[in-house]
This record gives sequence, C-alpha cells and structure tokens, in this order.
Amino acid sequence: MLVDREVNAIMPHPPAPNTLDEAGLSIDMVLQLILKTLHFSGELSGADLARRLGLRFSVIEPALQELKVQHQLEISGGAILGGPSYRYRITDAGRTRPALFLESNHYVGAAPVPLAQYSAYMAEYKKRAPRTVTRARVREAFSHLVISERVMDQLGPAINAGHSMFVYGPPGNGKTVISQAIQRLLDGDIHIPHALEVEGAIVRLYDPIAHQEMVEGGQSGGLDRGVDVDQRWVRCRRPMVMVGGELTLEALELSFNPIAGFYKAPVQALANGGVLVIDDFGRQRVAARDLLNRWIVPLESRVDFLTLNSGQKFELPFMVLVAFATNIRPQELVDEAFLRRIHYKVLCESPSPEDFVLIFRNYCEAQGVDFQRELVQDLLGNYYRTRNLPLRGCHPRDLIEQSLSLAEYLGRPRELTPELLRAACDSYFVDDSEASSASPMHA
Repeated sequence: MLVDREVNAIMPHPPAPNTLDEAGLSIDMVLQLILKTLHFSGELSGADLARRLGLRFSVIEPALQELKVQHQLEISGGAILGGPSYRYRITDAGRTRPALFLESNHYVGAAPVPLAQYSAYMAEYKKRAPRTVTRARVREAFSHLVISERVMDQLGPAINAGHSMFVYGPPGNGKTVISQAIQRLLDGDIHIPHALEVEGAIVRLYDPIAHQEMVEGGQSGGLDRGVDVDQRWVRCRRPMVMVGGELTLEALELSFNPIAGFYKAPVQALANGGVLVIDDFGRQRVAARDLLNRWIVPLESRVDFLTLNSGQKFELPFMVLVAFATNIRPQELVDEAFLRRIHYKVLCESPSPEDFVLIFRNYCEAQGVDFQRELVQDLLGNYYRTRNLPLRGCHPRDLIEQSLSLAEYLGRPRELTPELLRAACDSYFVDDSEASSASPMHA
C-alpha cells in the first residue's frame, strides 16, 4: 500500500552499498539469487538484474564474472556502455544449477539484509525515535472518539515511553478502536528490509499487508536508478499489526515454509518500530499465561530470541509497543510478576449518560440523519433504565445502523423514529419476553 502523505523521517534511508562486503553478503548468496532470477525471467540486462536484487551493479558484478568463468552465464547482447547494459542469460550447461538451488530455497527478489545490519539500524532507530506525544496531540488524535480525560492522560505517557499496556474494561467501549488509534501518535517512518539473512537462512520481513509503504521521492533515472539508497529496504509508516482470537504461540515464532524453503517473520517482528494490538486478549486458543510467558523476556530486555530449524538461536530487536485489549480484568489473567512488566493499565469505562448522548449525536452526523435529543433521552429513560441495561460506547452506532436498515426494509424515510429505535433495541438486546406489538414490523 502506498501512502502519499508526508511523514517526517526519523533516520535517513540506508545508503546503497558499493561492494559485497558493504552489502554484508557472500558471493554464493548473490550468485544463487542471480541464477534463480534469470531462471524465471529468461534474459535481463545487468541494470535490470541489479534492480531486481535491490543492489548496485558493482555489488553483483563479481558474481556475474564468476558465473561467466564457470560457463553458467553468457552475454547475449547489449550496448557498448559496459556491464550494466549487457544482457545476460543462463547457458545450456548452467540450467541444472538454478533448479538445484530452487529445490532448497524458492526465494527470489530483493537480496536479504544481514541480521547484523538490521540490528544496528534498529539500535540507532531506538535512540532517535521521537517522544513527541503531548496532551494536545493526544486529544487531536482521539478527537473522533468520546473518551475521558483520564484515559487520554494515561495513554499519552505510555506511548511516549514505548511501554506495553493493558487496555481493559467492559465490552463495547472502544478498547480496540483506542488501541488502533495509537498509530496516529507514532511520528516518523521506518525502513524495513524485504528479507533478512540469518546464518545463511532467509527470513521474509516486509509484508505488504502489515506495512504501509511510503512513496520515495528524488530517485534518479538511467541504468542504475536509485543508486543513492539501499533498495533492499522499504520506507514505511511505523506499523500497526493487529491479531485477535486466532493468535497462537506458533505465530510468535519463525514460520518455515518447507516448499518455499525460507522463513516468515513472526507478528512481533512485523510490528517492530510500531504497535502490536492483541485484541480480545485472554480469549485466544492458548492460555494468556502461556502467551505472556513467551513475551516475558522481550518485554523487559527489548530483545527477542528466535530459533531456526537447525536449532540455531539468534537475537532480534524487540522494539514494539504491545497493547493488550481485553474485557477481562488483568488480575484475572495474570499474576503480579506479569503486571509489573506491563507498566500501564488503562481502564475504558462505560460512557456516562451525557457521553452516550454525545456519541449518539456524533454518529447521527456521520450517517447524515437528524439528531433528536428527545429520542435518546426517551431511549435512556424508558428502555435502558427500565431494563437495567448497562451503557456501552458501541450501542449508539449499532442501534442507529439497525434502525436505518429497518427503515430501508420497510420503505420508510431515512430518519430515526421512536418506533424504529424501539424495534432496533428489541432485536439487538437479548430478551426472552414477547416482542412489543407496537413494533413497526406489525404496523
């Protein structure tokens, strides 16, 4: 996804390496990527081949020379401008080699970034990450929501500190929406490698679903376009990754695809530099205690430990603000030791009657229907109070939508009436009593 709005840079784009040593890659790794790329593409110029690998031609040139010496590659044509303009293709003698490489690893695309370079980038990023969340900015970021001053004043310091938090309270009061809105307060961008190289294995890190790419400006044209920056990295908005009841312990580890032959990074690695929202925490198929046991070290040390299929363990930076959104009291989920590591606990209380009216009015405006305060007051006094129903922040939205859907079904004007709201309530809330005969369905 391309994002065209301006986002301030926290760090410059990593510069393009000029040599294999600067790229941190072995000649064998580049050689394999070249052969696999040509295997699928047929014939490419040196410049196009370098662009697909996200590297300067000077970086891949030694591997091209090696393949020519081995008669695995040949020049099929090109201009007299030199290597970048030559067209390369695999020879008949070399066709079995990429097939052998593909048997163990199907990765084709931008060359991976060595783990050491990624770790160095994230260490510097941690030093430079802005702490610019103020009370005014928090109010602006959450201006589309009706939440208390107390909640906003708890969220701001937590975001500035980059500490994880529990966002808890009764269901339907906006915990998930609040957790998602945190991304609005994460200033700046981040550069994310297409893939990492770890002990010879490849771990895909950039995910176009989880990451929002920022449009890069000022790229040069010609045979070696983008020579100033390392094209193995993608400039992105700071990420917001959200998982829910489907979260398992396996999702927190490297995922190896035996057919593709490379790994996919876990959800917390995708969220590095941003926020990870665990929605409905405590309702996953795995126990909350087991999930937090997995994170107890990263939350404290800011380093995660992952394991390759070979058994080799390695460290990965853990620079993630984890927001645990739950309608279960934190004390019922975890013990004091865990709560100590999650510094902030934000209670999202049910709205007051005044806040309920304000939420109702705001959603009427969003739907383009007239707001009638007396309708809401009647709803509160003659429906909620008589049935002892708790107020929830999601109720105005849900009841308005159901009322308008019913009006459309009945062929009535797009407006709220007492009858439509009462019918919406009767179908929305669980009630074993007989439905009112005054429902518009029976009118």
